[in-house]
Amino acid sequence: MRGLLSHRVLSSVLGLFGLVATFVLATAPPARAGESVFIEVTPNSVQAGSRVSLRAGCDNSNNRQAQVTSDAFGRVTLRPDNGFLTGSVTVPGNKAPGDYPVNLDCSNGNTASTMLTVLNMAQPSKGPATGGGGAAGGRGTGSLLLVGGLVAVAVVAGVSARRRTGNRV
Repeated sequence: MRGLLSHRVLSSVLGLFGLVATFVLATAPPARAGESVFIEVTPNSVQAGSRVSLRAGCDNSNNRQAQVTSDAFGRVTLRPDNGFLTGSVTVPGNKAPGDYPVNLDCSNGNTASTMLTVLNMAQPSKGPATGGGGAAGGRGTGSLLLVGGLVAVAVVAGVSARRRTGNRV
């Protein structure tokens, strides 16, 4: 009897979920194919002075130009390209690091936005000459091997010469 009761409860719960799912699907507005408004920045984090690519969608207006603006790089016109709107721009080398909004303005009045992060990472030109590493100070591993080999040859030659003079005495 207990198994029959839990089976009935489970059936009732699943039936209720089915009714809710049917209601949600029946009342949801239909999606229209090809409609989306977006802006992508690739890469979305860059060093100041780097170039970024822009790719956007303006619903059914991807055959017309759109404008993208940002304090990171100014204004750029995107042009139709294989069903999308594309363009590229260079972030000025003196741009302060931070997060900058990138705003898309479509010709049909739609808008979208995303963020671009500008980094300011100093690039070291050369590490410090700390010594002990073999390569510090401009000497490579090849130089050290050559010097070590010459020292080994000199030691072997000195030991051989000493043995020869030692046997004659």
